[in-house]
Amino acid sequence: MITLRVNGALHELDGLDERTPLLWVLRDVLGLVGTKYGCGMSLCGACTVHKNGEAIRSCVTPVASVGDAEITTIEGLSAAGDHPVQEAWRKHNVPQCGYCQVGQIMSAAALLARTPKPSDAQIDAGMAGNLCRCGTYTRIRAAIHTAALASGEQEGGR
Repeated sequence: MITLRVNGALHELDGLDERTPLLWVLRDVLGLVGTKYGCGMSLCGACTVHKNGEAIRSCVTPVASVGDAEITTIEGLSAAGDHPVQEAWRKHNVPQCGYCQVGQIMSAAALLARTPKPSDAQIDAGMAGNLCRCGTYTRIRAAIHTAALASGEQEGGR
């Protein structure tokens, strides 16, 4: 029996091979298909989710290694799709084909959680390993700056 905490819900899963990548448990067992399969080797970032707030590649993470960590997928980032990163993505029309965008958004959200006002260099370093075949990197960087400002405004208003 493997117990996972995903998007705030506890799931008890029986009959899984402990080596099964987290990606396939999320998609095939739990039906959370927002997380994408890209390369299967932790090279592209399409499968990025959060483990206790840190961006990880779910395609190479064995489900047994998750333990009691909180896993957050794109579905759990914001039920209404109004996370500052998601709103900034729409404002800057970031997606082109869109396939990599879930991983990009999850990496950007983790980056902003640890570096609330990142420089261009910090954004580039924090987003390294998330590949966009359409080349929307300038829009991604602009959206992250916009999300950082929006997050700061939300915190300042509290």
